[in-house]
Amino acid sequence: MLTRSAGRRWWRRMAIAPGMALPQRRLFLLPTRFGVGWAVLVLLLLLLGINYQNSLAYALSFWLFAVASVALLRTWRNLLGVRATLRLPAETFAGDEVRLGVVLEGGRPRHAIEVHAAGGRVTEESARAGSTTLDLATGRGEATLRLPACPRGEQRLPLLRLESAWPLGLVRAVAWLASDEALLVYPRPRGEEINEHRHAGPGLESGDFAGLRRAVPGDSPARLAWKQWSRTGVLTAKVFSTPPRQQLWLDYDGCRGDLETRLSTLCARVLTHHQAGDRFGLRLPGVTLAQGEGASQRRQALTALARFRSGSNPGGTP
Repeated sequence: MLTRSAGRRWWRRMAIAPGMALPQRRLFLLPTRFGVGWAVLVLLLLLLGINYQNSLAYALSFWLFAVASVALLRTWRNLLGVRATLRLPAETFAGDEVRLGVVLEGGRPRHAIEVHAAGGRVTEESARAGSTTLDLATGRGEATLRLPACPRGEQRLPLLRLESAWPLGLVRAVAWLASDEALLVYPRPRGEEINEHRHAGPGLESGDFAGLRRAVPGDSPARLAWKQWSRTGVLTAKVFSTPPRQQLWLDYDGCRGDLETRLSTLCARVLTHHQAGDRFGLRLPGVTLAQGEGASQRRQALTALARFRSGSNPGGTP
């Protein structure tokens, strides 16, 4: 375990940052099994030619060596200078997948560049999801890595490995990509009580009919008064009164369960009230978010829930 951890620290020090063109000193060539077999074959043919003074064995060994040299150079140039950037998902909830966008730019066509997420112990299925292969036919390619999300809070992006064995697979060109950015994972929404909670307060009745107005381009056909138009010849649209919006507090002490259960319930309520257009505030032990509305209020509330830390469960379980 110590050796593996030290190895990861060393590779992270040798990694490039997103947006940086891969330099020569950060690119490593590692032989493959096929490449080792190829080298053994060349050596055997050379020894055969020396022993038996066989010109055909000499020619074949030199030809295989030349092909290997050209393939090694092409593999090295295929990855050299590649620029990788990352696109973080807009938001991620605990239990979901982190869809990490990877964009590779090479300035010229590149072939069969593999991107792998280096992590701990993973299943074969998750390893496939955390890997992708890109062909930069136009000098640019984009793909998505599907990574497991942590339970809640900040999740550091994994070390990414860029590699290529094109064209013959004799060696693998390997480089590493490390980002200092952290992904914020929100609590998983828990919606068992949402319907009851959302429909319990005033101001939730559907809009009442308030009259007619002259129709304008863009009005929905469902809102047009077709019967009125058939009688008067004037096209009008129905107008409905807008129901008042709720102004409320989402309170940690008003939820049931342990810490994570309460945060999950509050997360679901934040999403529900934002979608309904309500004005809401959030109260957590030691944290108060003033009432507000809109996308900014939603983001601040979810961020507060994701970053909340407590050594105990205040208030116990009701």
